[in-house]
Amino acid sequence: ALIQINASRDQLEADASRLALAQGEAQRRLQQISTDRERETARHQDAVQNLEILASEKMRLEDAAAGEIEQQAAALVLVDEALEQVQTAEGQLNRLMEEVAAADAERAAALRQQSEAEARRSRLEKRAEDVAGQIQQARNEAVDQAVLTSAEMDLEEALEHLENCRDLTEQAERRRLEASQTRDAARESLQSLRAARSGLLAEAEALRDLLGPAPEGAQAPILEQITAVAGYELALGTALGEDLSAPVAVEAPFSWQILPPLTEQPSLPQGCHPLSHFVTAPTALARRLAQIGVVLDNESGERAQAQLAVGQRLVTLGGDLWRWDGFRIKAGAPNAAAALLRQRNRLKELETRIEDAELGLHSAEERARDSAFRVEEEAKAEQSAREATRAAESDCNKLRDSLAKLAQKAASAQAHLDLLAQQSAQIGSDLAEARAEEASANARVASFQPTDGAKDKVSLLRADLAERRTRLVEARGLQDRLRLEAAERQRRIDSIKNEENSWLGRASNAARHQEELGQRAQEAEAELAHLTRLPEEIGQRRQDLLTQQAAAETARQIAEALLTDGEQKLVAADRLLREAEQFLATKREARIRLEAETNAQRQAAEALSLRITERLEMDPEQLLSQMSETSPDTSGNWQRRLEQLQNERENMGPVNLRAEEEAKDLSTQIDSLGKERTDLTSAISKLRQAISEINREGRQRLLASFEAVDQHFRQLFVRLFGGGRAHLALTEANDPLQAGLEIMASPPGKRLQVLSLLSGGEQALTALALLFAVFMTNPAPICVLDEVDAPLDDANVDRFCSLVAEIAQASKTRFLVVTHHRMTMARMDRLFGVTMAERGVSTLVSVDLAAVTLLREPA
Repeated sequence: ALIQINASRDQLEADASRLALAQGEAQRRLQQISTDRERETARHQDAVQNLEILASEKMRLEDAAAGEIEQQAAALVLVDEALEQVQTAEGQLNRLMEEVAAADAERAAALRQQSEAEARRSRLEKRAEDVAGQIQQARNEAVDQAVLTSAEMDLEEALEHLENCRDLTEQAERRRLEASQTRDAARESLQSLRAARSGLLAEAEALRDLLGPAPEGAQAPILEQITAVAGYELALGTALGEDLSAPVAVEAPFSWQILPPLTEQPSLPQGCHPLSHFVTAPTALARRLAQIGVVLDNESGERAQAQLAVGQRLVTLGGDLWRWDGFRIKAGAPNAAAALLRQRNRLKELETRIEDAELGLHSAEERARDSAFRVEEEAKAEQSAREATRAAESDCNKLRDSLAKLAQKAASAQAHLDLLAQQSAQIGSDLAEARAEEASANARVASFQPTDGAKDKVSLLRADLAERRTRLVEARGLQDRLRLEAAERQRRIDSIKNEENSWLGRASNAARHQEELGQRAQEAEAELAHLTRLPEEIGQRRQDLLTQQAAAETARQIAEALLTDGEQKLVAADRLLREAEQFLATKREARIRLEAETNAQRQAAEALSLRITERLEMDPEQLLSQMSETSPDTSGNWQRRLEQLQNERENMGPVNLRAEEEAKDLSTQIDSLGKERTDLTSAISKLRQAISEINREGRQRLLASFEAVDQHFRQLFVRLFGGGRAHLALTEANDPLQAGLEIMASPPGKRLQVLSLLSGGEQALTALALLFAVFMTNPAPICVLDEVDAPLDDANVDRFCSLVAEIAQASKTRFLVVTHHRMTMARMDRLFGVTMAERGVSTLVSVDLAAVTLLREPA
């Protein structure tokens, strides 16, 4: 309630403030209304006064406009009369001035013609003197014919020397090519001999490895001392077999003893030859070899076996054996001794061939070195010859350029003399004509009469015309002034009417505003009276609120005492609550800590049980039962054993648990890399094959294109030069892809030579022939030629244009030719030109010559 009373009191204070403001506003509004009424009254009085002034001015202007029509008519008459007089005077003056001007113009023209004739005569005389001096100077600077003849003889001698150098170069090149062929043949022979020697050495080395080191001294088998004729190794090995591995006359488990020959030795069957005739062996084998016969075939052996004496044997070259006691060995049976004999014989043969190959190889190396040295010498000789040829070509070019410059200078001097002679003759003719014109101009000037009297009359007429124009101007000024004054009066009368209407409107508005301000003043006074009564009501309400505020203040003090007591009880209860909550938190933390320790102990026990199971492979209960039966000493031993094993495990280092997976990954990577290597090897092989194919096809295409271009070039050269011959050549390379291009040309009347020795025009025509030859090999729909006819004379330009027309007709190609040559322009179908009519602005102009020709034919 106290709060509501305070709020009501604050509201009353605000209402009192607003009431004071409203009273001040009402008084200010009444004061403003009073000021506005005074201003409107002054405006109404001002409007009445201005209306009276305007009525007086209007009456004065209407009185002044009463005689303006008669004044304007009189001024118009004066203007017409003055105008007629001025026109008459102007006509007379113009006729006289035209006559004087015509006479002056004729005299001025004659004087100008006289001056121009004199100036022209002077210029021509000066020009004649200059031309005479130039003619004398040109004669002094002309080239002497003896100098030209000497330069031509020097050039002929240089060309002859160049031809000799070229012949020497060709001879040196042939010798170098022959030496290169000889060197290549020697290298191929050397390579073949080296390959053959390598094969022999490899085979001999393989046989040595197969035979192994031969025993030395008395323990060497008798086989090492036997040499059989080629082809008899198998027969000897079959006949003796393992007996060949025994040594001769040593103390050994088995050996051959040297015995004297038999006194009565049985002979072999007829047709059999002793094996001793084909074998060179120690004396210890004499008895054995003498009783072994060699037959030619199986039938002979079968027939002779029954005739064999005791101890005799028959063999064939193929390895068949028949023994006296009926024993039989067929060809093809395994025989190590025979194989060993063949290998030893083959090794001896290889050693002999290797010696021969070494001798041949040494000789081939000497031949290869000699041929290489000869190639180098011939190459140096060829290089020297080429350098001499290039020097001769350079001398020829210099002499040719010098001769061309001398000839050009002589021709230029003669042409200059001819031109100066023509100019001198022309100047003489022009000088005679100029002197005649000067005499005619002088006579014409002398025939003219003076015009001073006519000019004086013109001056008098001009003064009279000026006076008449002054009177005309005065009359027109009077007329214009009267017209302007009448128009100004009328404009002012109209303006007065508008101002009267405006002031009448202002007076009416001022009266209306006075009525409105009177009503507003009455309303403001009534509002001010109402506001004057309101302060009494607000004072009464303020007194009632003060009484209510005192009662509310007493009730508030009682409530405040009760509130203080309640707050003290609340503080005590809060203190007890905080103590209880603190005790509860302490107990809760203790319980949580105990639960955490319990969980930690449980997890440790589980981990320990898991470790016991993993390491000891038994349950903790079983371990406890065993430990209960173990003495303390045994337990200490176990502890030390456990520590020892743990130390050993730590010394071994950590176990790589991913070793198997890493091994699998590495194996997979190795397989992948192997596949990639195989793919790369295959790709490289394919790329090499593709490169070889591309090179082969490129060579074929290049040679085919070269032949086609060369054929076109030969034809076009003859077409452009009207004769002669030319061809293309690949230079100094066995591979066409690496070769250069040389152009050999022989214009009509000249011998065959390289492009660099031709003149400028001949080089240009030859280049055009090559360009069109390449173009005709593969024609394009559009071809652009940029001033290719610049170095050509008229005859060559005509051949060039005819060739372009033929190619365009044959290949349907559109040629765009950029040229400044008049003959080329005349031979085209359509012309395009760019002109610059004004600076910075270009204009395209085109002419269809074909259409012009069609239009001209009917005419």
